Amino acid sequence: MNEKLNKLKKERNAIILAHVYQSPEIHDIADFVGDSLELSRKAAQTDADVIVFCGVHFMAETASILSPDKKVLLPDLNAGCPMAYMITAKQLKEWKSQYKNPVVVAYVNTSAAVKAESDICCTSSNAINAVKNIAAGKNAKDMDILFIPDRNLGNYVQTASGIKMNIWTGFCPTHHNFILPEYVLEAKKYHPNAEILAHPECRSEVVSLADRVMSTGVMCRYVAKSSAKDFIIGTETGILYKLRKDNPGKNFYPVTTLAQCPNMKKITLAKVVDALINMKNTISVPDDVRQKAYLSIHKMLQIAAQG
Repeated sequence: MNEKLNKLKKERNAIILAHVYQSPEIHDIADFVGDSLELSRKAAQTDADVIVFCGVHFMAETASILSPDKKVLLPDLNAGCPMAYMITAKQLKEWKSQYKNPVVVAYVNTSAAVKAESDICCTSSNAINAVKNIAAGKNAKDMDILFIPDRNLGNYVQTASGIKMNIWTGFCPTHHNFILPEYVLEAKKYHPNAEILAHPECRSEVVSLADRVMSTGVMCRYVAKSSAKDFIIGTETGILYKLRKDNPGKNFYPVTTLAQCPNMKKITLAKVVDALINMKNTISVPDDVRQKAYLSIHKMLQIAAQG
């Protein structure tokens, strides 16, 4: 299967981008594995003609917005993001209308239509810097910052930055419903010397128990440099494969094995091959939406990640 895939990639001049939450079989065939910010930058820079995006729908949309001249394929069109569906462009417009000078910071986990109604996008790795950048601008004191859609990330950014925001009520079901404080305490009991690393999409009770809070990309870089040998990982379990593969002398324990995103796991090797053979499941964004969404994404790419 891998030999067939490599031949197809060469024939199509294709690149395979995969999010760290993907399954091991996808990690192993990807040309690049990373977090949302890293993948967005790769999509913008690639000279491939075809991008096979092993992630969820909003990620493939973002790739298409950044590279409209490329063909972007999503191996399973049903791989969506529940959090991204928790706010619509219509809802955002109505919310904005309640404020005199709204400035919308949209987590990248949103639809293209929502991004088009936003002022700047961010990822969990650069959200704090994005908000600080807005607060440091002209007329910042007259602005109302609206953060969408993740309440957990929003609350974390508000606390870490000290900047007041109005925060939407969305959440990631995998992080919010399955990574619970009692599971963190249980893991710490079994691994007392382990450092606890949590993703900011986790609920605040989990964040308060963590030694460090960071995005998946920052997490991967941090553990590689750290002198610590044991880590309790508070995010989707797909990242464990990369962490263990890249750091064979270290130990990684999930807060819970329940923290699996069912949508990320919809992407399989067979579906990747099928998408490339048949050039199917193309993701595109209407040009009027794409042009407006591009502005908010482009601003995101100018903001550095934390750590």
